[in-house]
Amino acid sequence: MIPEQQNHVVTTIENIPAESISISPTLLQRIKKVFSRELFLSLALGQVLSLLICGIGLTSKYLAEDFHANTPVFQSFLNYILLFLVYTTTLAVRQGEENLLAILKRRWWKYMILGLIDIEANYLVIKAYQYTTLTSVQLLDCFVIPVVLLLSWFFLLVRYKAVHFIGVGVCLLGMGCMVGADVLVGRQQGAGENKLLGDLLVLAGATLYGISNVCEEYIVKNLSRVEFLGMIGLFGSFFSGIQLAIMEHKELLKVPWDWQIGLLYVGFSACMFGLYSFMPVVIKRTSATSVNLSLLTADLYSLFCGLFLFHYQFSGLYLLSFFTIVAGLILYSSTSTYIAQDPRVYKQFRNPGGPVVDPPAAGPLEPSVTYTSLGQEMEEEPRVRVA
Repeated sequence: MIPEQQNHVVTTIENIPAESISISPTLLQRIKKVFSRELFLSLALGQVLSLLICGIGLTSKYLAEDFHANTPVFQSFLNYILLFLVYTTTLAVRQGEENLLAILKRRWWKYMILGLIDIEANYLVIKAYQYTTLTSVQLLDCFVIPVVLLLSWFFLLVRYKAVHFIGVGVCLLGMGCMVGADVLVGRQQGAGENKLLGDLLVLAGATLYGISNVCEEYIVKNLSRVEFLGMIGLFGSFFSGIQLAIMEHKELLKVPWDWQIGLLYVGFSACMFGLYSFMPVVIKRTSATSVNLSLLTADLYSLFCGLFLFHYQFSGLYLLSFFTIVAGLILYSSTSTYIAQDPRVYKQFRNPGGPVVDPPAAGPLEPSVTYTSLGQEMEEEPRVRVA
């Protein structure tokens, strides 16, 4: 560039008003809203859950491979007993409508079904590892995410935007990247002796997980966390104890008990109890969908631990997978979901034993809108009318 042209360019830039090149206050406000303290706190809480699942997986692997202790029902039974001792007894000493007997009188059959669903979801996914490959389990276990999305839409009346579906897609892309890395490095995939049966078990378990998570979201946001955990502890310990006596008592007798095995069972129970106790807290702050997206990183944490403990081979695709899932989580959490609820349904739910009072006839009915993510949206939120 000749000096005359260079001087002309510099003069032109200097003449541009400062306000025209400054960042728009609206854009700054939007960036601060997306990358808020609430966002990073939600991401951190989700990763704590993933680390707990990592601990569950590692202790289970040591028990099964090093000590030949294949006791998934017994391991779940220990967790339900802990929930019973802590949360069910808490309900038992409460007074009034939150007392254990009062809750059982009103909703015992609902919690009984939920307890069975939770038990069998855990059992089916663990059982699937005996029949299909690790890759199939990792991929098909993601089926819980569309199940949660659909159930939340139809039963919790959650409404999503395009950015939420894009965020889910990015997270699943990151999960696919991780599975591809497993195949490329030749990570042990398992026998896969009856792949079709194993795949069906994973799909069934993922479906039950989705049902359980959506029910959990409804209970912790409308009733209480202690009630949910207390009822799960009560019915879970009862039915898992029956299942243990029928299906796993022989395997339990074969366990070569010593202090190492006892320590692994304690570690597993502590991680499982922490997961059950902490997950309702995270779901109440975010949603069941957001939590399940966060849990996609659990396999990556297990892999990173396996690099040192089991000498797994490393691939750069694992890091790419991790950051892709995190990017999808940020994208999903950047915009709030909302609940549009018909007042007629709300009134009928709140008065189950009495007559349904018709709303005033004047004018169209407006649904109440409740925001369920990281804060309310701006004024561009569309208004939903119920005829």
